[in-house]
Amino acid sequence: MGGADVSDLVQIGDPVRRQEERGCDQPDGLSPMDPPDAYAPPGETGGDDADLGKRHPYLRALTDDHARLMEAMALLEEKLAKVREAGFTADVDVAVMRFLETFDREFIAHSREEEARLFPLLHERLIADGEHSKGRVITTAIDVMKDEHLKAVQLAAVVLNLMRLGTVLPDERSADLVIKAALGELKKLVELLRLHIFREDGIVFARAQGLIALAELDAMGAAGRRRDS
Repeated sequence: MGGADVSDLVQIGDPVRRQEERGCDQPDGLSPMDPPDAYAPPGETGGDDADLGKRHPYLRALTDDHARLMEAMALLEEKLAKVREAGFTADVDVAVMRFLETFDREFIAHSREEEARLFPLLHERLIADGEHSKGRVITTAIDVMKDEHLKAVQLAAVVLNLMRLGTVLPDERSADLVIKAALGELKKLVELLRLHIFREDGIVFARAQGLIALAELDAMGAAGRRRDS
């Protein structure tokens, strides 16, 4: 990861602060809070292909979840790119709702899997390895990941509610304002998801590979398969 350190993730309050809010005087090199082209990283996820290929199958399955979500985001952004010229059309409406359905199907299950099996043990191992905050309350990168899970779900709910409201308002001007607000929140959601996926694939899963025994990862994968069956 070119010098990225999972401990950097615990030093931030808002995980989606923009570059201008953080300042531009950071040193060169990859940082999990300022990755190069974080919204379109190499291979569309964090980490290189060789590194990902060496990961445990359980971790690769989590990365595959990300890939499906990234594909859905790419399709959505194709439609959103046309809104400025053509306006909000029925085609865009369908694309947004399909994305939200994919989000609900892929991201919710993915997040629950991580928080039920991977995150608790990894949180403990990060603390044991000294990769945690130095304040009175000990936090790790896992706290940041869980916070982003919650923020993503909240943003998706806001988008869905605004979209529903915008389609039933009788006043056209009011409806347009609500739809624009919905699309604005949707862009925030996509931005958050891209950065979240970058961090998990390239940093968090890499540390899981190094700190969790293969037998423990095997058990997590087996438990996941029992859940899906």
